[in-house]
Formats: sequence, structure tokens, C-alpha cells
Amino acid sequence: MTKFKFIKYKTNKKIRVIYKNPKSDIFVIFLHGLKSDLTGKKPNYLMKQCKKKKVGFMALEYSGHGKSYGKFETGTITSWSNNVKFIIKQKLINKKIIIIGSSLGAWLGLIQLKYFKNIIGFIGIGAAPEFLDRLIWKKLSRKNKNLVFKKKYYNLENDGYSYKITLRIIKDGRKNKVLNKKNNSKFPIYLLHGEKDKVVPQSLSRKILKVFPNSKKKFIKIKNGDHSLSRVKDLKILSNYMNKIIDYCAKPSL
Repeated sequence: MTKFKFIKYKTNKKIRVIYKNPKSDIFVIFLHGLKSDLTGKKPNYLMKQCKKKKVGFMALEYSGHGKSYGKFETGTITSWSNNVKFIIKQKLINKKIIIIGSSLGAWLGLIQLKYFKNIIGFIGIGAAPEFLDRLIWKKLSRKNKNLVFKKKYYNLENDGYSYKITLRIIKDGRKNKVLNKKNNSKFPIYLLHGEKDKVVPQSLSRKILKVFPNSKKKFIKIKNGDHSLSRVKDLKILSNYMNKIIDYCAKPSL
């Protein structure tokens, strides 16, 4: 059974985390998707694989998600990104970090690149950077946009779930662009995307590759995979690419 911890975040606020093998020099940090939490298959599987590789593992629930503080409707890309930044500063500032971001988590992970130089690898799972504008706002009819301005939110129906997307978070998302500027980092980047993902198009995930002209990078299309990529075969593929980065970064310098 997974043991969770809580880390104090400002006054009377707590973030729920998984934090394993704190003495390790290399850490994998998993960032979950929208309206998800740490009880899913991916964080549990990655935690076990990291234990086998004898590296650290960290995962967190952003505000309004899981058992962390706050309400989902008051969260923004900025506030969730700040949650991630806070945890890295608190626990991983002197570690070599591999970010694994699922959907929204990939966006939040990419934002961290402007704050931290100790990131040594990145894996996206159905990555959805800038999805609020690119996948939601731009596809709304003029009538629905006017309703959003009036009601201050939009009920998004996606993959069997319903989310209340506020006008506030849409506007905030525009302040957190990650696809408009080249990044000269050279660390390995792997982007896994389900062939049958009905939530996020492969094209959005592929756009990340153009941001990193100097990185060792690869786009991996998962046969018959959905947006979550939580099947056993999907998790094994994910673990394989995670291990590639761990092994690459664990090599002694020449």
C-alpha cells in the first residue's frame, strides 16, 4: 500500500505527496493530469520501478486535486505550477531531476525549465501544453464563448468526465506559454502518445519536439493506446524510456 505524506505549503495549506528514497542523487518526479491524483496506476507503477533502479521518486497532488488543499475551480496553471516549483525547491533542489508529466502534468513540467537547471530528462504522456487555448477556447463557438464571458466558466465534457473550466484559468493559461520559445537544453526527451487518444491530438505533443532543437528526442506512438496510457503494456514502455534516461545520466563523466 502506498504511503502518502503531507508537506506544508503556506499557512494552513498542505500538499499530498509520495516521497521515496530521499538520499538518492537522481529523482523522478511524476506530475499527474487534470482532475487526477496519486491513486492511479502510473504513480504507483513508477514508484516501484524507481525502487528497483534505486533512484528517488516524488509525486504530488496540486491544489484542488486528491487530498491536497483548496478547490479545483479556484486553481490555475500558475498556482499548480507554483505547487510543483515549491516541492522541487523544498525537496529536490540539489538532485538530478527527471520529469514525467501526464497531459496537464507535461505542461506544468515544461514550465519548470525556466526555474531549474538540474532537470536532466523529460517524458511526456499524452502531453497537453497550452491545451486551454489550443484545445478548448479556440474550438468554442462564438455563442459558447459569450456564455463563458457571462457565466465565467465552461462545462467541459471529455473522455467521460465533466470539468468546470473557468474564464480565469483560460486567461491564466495564456501567461504560461511554453511552445513559443526555443530551449537549448540537451537532455533526453521522450514523448509517448496513444494512437487512439481522443482527448489530446498527437500534433500538440509533437510541438514540444520543435522547442528543443539540441536535445536527444523521440516521439513514440503507442499502438491502440488511449489518453491515459495506463495499460500494463503502456506502463512497461513508459518504464523502459524512464530507465533509458536514468542509465544515461548515471554514466560516469568521461
